[in-house]
Order: sequence, then C-alpha cells, then structure tokens
Amino acid sequence: MFGSNQVMSSFSSNDIAACKTFYSETLGFDVEEQFDGLLLKYGGGGQTMVYPKPNHEPASFTVLHVVVDDVEKAVDDLAARGVTFEHYTEEPIKTDAKGISREMGGAIAWFKDPSGNILGVIEMPPA
Repeated sequence: MFGSNQVMSSFSSNDIAACKTFYSETLGFDVEEQFDGLLLKYGGGGQTMVYPKPNHEPASFTVLHVVVDDVEKAVDDLAARGVTFEHYTEEPIKTDAKGISREMGGAIAWFKDPSGNILGVIEMPPA
C-alpha cells in the first residue's frame, strides 16, 4: 500500500538554532527551515524533519545513520570538525579508541547532535 510513497522520518530537538548550524555546517546537509523546525535533505535522497519540543528528551537509540564508504575517514573528518564520538565498553557495540565498533558485521561510530540525539556513521558490510 505505501511501498511506492515517499517516506520522511522525524525526531525532536530542544534547540533548533544549534541543530541548524550542526546539521548544515558540521555535517554538510542541505537544511531548510520548515514550520518551526528543520527539514534535512540528503544527497542520496530522503529527508528528515527535526521539530522543536520544549520538553525534549533525547532518544536512547540511534535516530539517524549516515552510510559512508569508509567509517575511519568519516570519523577523522567529523572529529576534525569538533564532533565527539561515543565510547561503549560492552558487547555487542564495544568501540575502539576512535569510537568505532566492528562487532556487528559492519563498522559504525556514534555521536550526538546538540539536543543529545544519537547519530551514527556506518560502513555497511559487503553484500
């Protein structure tokens, strides 16, 4: 029924202005102001709405993954832009010194946006 429709995900923020700067300048997404929030547009297609929520609580899970060809390079690039990566010490997501986990088939590293939402960069395993 919905298989051919366009899909848009969304999540909340308690600081739309900081998120606009982060998503546009740090991550390099095309960001448009929509309603009271933001519309993130991705070069590979798709979009996400970031909406304001005064009583926002960050999700305890990853709200957005960015698929990359080389997670090491992506982590180095983002770290140079001031992004701090999360470090986990327990399986199955134990991370190395850079914050990269290789325990689940691919390589993935997690970081947070200005509202504390968890994001990831992921290098998918070969098909």
